[in-house]
Amino acid sequence: MIPIHLDPAQTRIGLVGRGTLTARRLAWFQGLGTTPLIFSDRPEPELVAAAGSDLIARLPNPEDLAALQLMWVADLEPAEAELLGAAARAAKVLLNTEDVLPLCDFHTPAIVRRGRLVLSAGTGGGSPAAASYVRERLTAAFPEAWAEMLETLTAERLEQKKAGASMAEMRQAAFEKLVATFGPPDPSASN
Repeated sequence: MIPIHLDPAQTRIGLVGRGTLTARRLAWFQGLGTTPLIFSDRPEPELVAAAGSDLIARLPNPEDLAALQLMWVADLEPAEAELLGAAARAAKVLLNTEDVLPLCDFHTPAIVRRGRLVLSAGTGGGSPAAASYVRERLTAAFPEAWAEMLETLTAERLEQKKAGASMAEMRQAAFEKLVATFGPPDPSASN
């Protein structure tokens, strides 16, 4: 797996499904501050309520797929998911079909968000429970104070950059501030 963080403002994302899993994935997106294009030909009440006026009442067509870069699929019958997955891949859309590893080009990690700091744990789809466990550990290890710290570090870095500081100097100043606030990193966690 190649871990990356995508900016949803720069990425065209689709969500396709009908029921509880799709509504749960939509809530995940909304928790991240974004709403994908939501397609459903037979939405269950929970999805209708969650999507509201953003719901597109059909499955994506070839033109829709051509406009997407990433697509999450849930709550479809296996044959439908396979057909849609083949069409998505033909359109060069990266695909994640909930809990169907052969129909996943990428996997959704468990995340902890502290403002600009986003920590993620993934298992390549092997054990979502293990990723959730790690998320709980990260939640405990990184308190909410990290959100404010990241805003402070971002502002300080911009000022240091304007003043001509090198990357190494900016990194050292940030590291020292983090150690002073949160303590040194755990040496047992290093390679």
